Amino acid sequence: MTEQPPDSGEPRTARPSRGTPFLLRRLPLPEKTYLADALRTETVGGMLLLAATLAALIWSNTHHHSYENLTGHHLGPAALGLHLTVEHWAADGLLAVFFFVAGIELKRELLAGELRRPATAALPVIAAVCGMAVPAATYALVSSVGGGSLKGWAVPTATDIAFALAVLAVIGTALPSALRAFLLTLAVVDDLLAILVIAVFYTSAIHVAALLGAAGGLVLFKLLLRAGVRGWYVHVPLALVVWALTVNSGIHATVAGVAMGLLLPCAPSPRRAGGRGFSAEHIEHLVRPLSAGLAVPAFALLSAGISLSPGSLGDVFHKPETLGVVLGLVLGKSLGVFGGTWLAARFTRAELNPDLRWPDVLSVAALGGIGFTVSLLIGELAFTSAPHLADEVKAAVLLGSVISAVTASVLLKLRNNTYRALTDTEERDEDGDGIPDVYEQDQPAYHLRMAEIYERKAAEHRKLAELTRDGGGGTAP
Repeated sequence: MTEQPPDSGEPRTARPSRGTPFLLRRLPLPEKTYLADALRTETVGGMLLLAATLAALIWSNTHHHSYENLTGHHLGPAALGLHLTVEHWAADGLLAVFFFVAGIELKRELLAGELRRPATAALPVIAAVCGMAVPAATYALVSSVGGGSLKGWAVPTATDIAFALAVLAVIGTALPSALRAFLLTLAVVDDLLAILVIAVFYTSAIHVAALLGAAGGLVLFKLLLRAGVRGWYVHVPLALVVWALTVNSGIHATVAGVAMGLLLPCAPSPRRAGGRGFSAEHIEHLVRPLSAGLAVPAFALLSAGISLSPGSLGDVFHKPETLGVVLGLVLGKSLGVFGGTWLAARFTRAELNPDLRWPDVLSVAALGGIGFTVSLLIGELAFTSAPHLADEVKAAVLLGSVISAVTASVLLKLRNNTYRALTDTEERDEDGDGIPDVYEQDQPAYHLRMAEIYERKAAEHRKLAELTRDGGGGTAP
């Protein structure tokens, strides 16, 4: 066996042997291009989300009565069952747009992304399930030992991808595409599981007629798509009717958003995913900026406004429900995602991408503890009958998310030089054909182009050497 050189700490090129699957492998180029476009929008949305959260906190702590009057103001037609508070309009309406995009993402991941093959789908699914089960168990243990309520067990189970990407943007970490894709896919599966949790555990009463009407609207939506009806003037009113019926059915309205996103047609391959027509990719391209740039920040502005003081933040660590949320996000989420990834490597033939290390997985797992948007929503649903406790749980979500963000930032900064080198390698295009060189290593035409480039450079240097020699000088060493 050939002796391997000692590890220098520099990034290595991931070249798996035949038949050896890699966890967190380099993405195919179409996937990488799609990921870059999607995350660019989410990163901008994450910055707006941070700004909206800060604005809500400042507003509620300086002019509390005006904030409460706005969020508690009722509007909408009572005859249609839509006479809701502004805060509920944000939670039921704006987040439906967010989950509509999540449904499209899930559909695309199932047909063209990391979830289309069982071998690659296993990792994010196992990591997401463990990343929800461990925080839930952490909350249940802490709350039950302290004699608290178990209603909030699902609060620390969600990951906010926009908030996590905003943290990445702030600390300037050049996270490799494989880790970004893992974080995004993890969040997509996480969102699906969160919707299932909301639908199953936080639905108090079902109104059958409204539910059947919503289901009929979804069937009609699918039939219109199959019939080739593409006009927004047909589908948008129908979507609003389905949403309104879902609100009146007793099931949370975000379920309608996910369902409609899943029904959109999606290309089975990234290479065939075009930007024209009434496809999932086209609609996502149109709606994602609305979701990331308006819907989610507006929800944060109308939901994150809680009264904060050193005393109230200290109380978070003294109540079993709030302590369970903080520990669930900070410890449970990190241990769950990391443990799920390790189990996937331990009990399968897959190996971790040699360009990465297990601390890299831990860093992404810590980012998973940033559970803002959906955690706030679940907190409201879990403690509807106890508004004061709901506000305290919101404070716990904010505090747990901040601690997770700081922890992840420290871990990511420790490996930032390695990440930057890996990212530079992924982006390098020496032959100038618009395709990164790492995706052309097995193409003879690429190596011939590079040979011509180096030969041309070599000829230029020989000419300069001759001119320097003939000139009888040159620069002294």
